[in-house]
Amino acid sequence: MSTPASTAIDLYCERTSAAFWAEPVNALTNLSFVVAALALVVLLRRHTIRPDWRGWWLIANLAVIGLGSFLFHTFANRATLLADLLPIFVYQFAFLAFYLHRVAGWQRRTVGGVLLAFLLVNAAFLQLPREWLNGSLLYGGALLAIGGLAALHRQAWRHEPQILCWAFAVFVVSLAGRSLDNWLCAAWPPGTHFLWHLLNGLVLYLTTRAYLLNQRR
Repeated sequence: MSTPASTAIDLYCERTSAAFWAEPVNALTNLSFVVAALALVVLLRRHTIRPDWRGWWLIANLAVIGLGSFLFHTFANRATLLADLLPIFVYQFAFLAFYLHRVAGWQRRTVGGVLLAFLLVNAAFLQLPREWLNGSLLYGGALLAIGGLAALHRQAWRHEPQILCWAFAVFVVSLAGRSLDNWLCAAWPPGTHFLWHLLNGLVLYLTTRAYLLNQRR
């Protein structure tokens, strides 16, 4: 028999019941994604940048990521887990495509090949046991993608050439926060998953900023 979508899920240290407000820190720190989106709008106005629809889409998706994660850390069931994960992976896929085509200038066929490889790498990471690193290996493909783009960005000496290097470094720390959460419950009951939210807001700000400041007109 399949599990109902409303079945409660307890994945993180802070949650000790199925109550709506059982993860206040994890829920509220999703504001980092909304703050990142607003900061990018300020960036556009300050630099008088007129992004294409892709830039606006990336910014809007940051707010959607925050909302989806908030829903999961309050309702915490199978349905809201999808609302949490799907916008994140849509952003990864879209940013990779937009950057390679509109910043790096790669042809669509080449970009399509990279996207296929990205999907295959993520599928490979999905085969690994979720218990490893508290499920953080799910983002192994994203880590490799940001690392590769950081090297490409720096080598081409684009505007703010180190920005994706910083995004990569922050993402490593955020993954550590996500991975250590359940291991530290006894010593730190609130857990460390909130660092994943706070730092990922910064990661997505940096990656989207790299796109906005370097997109081809």
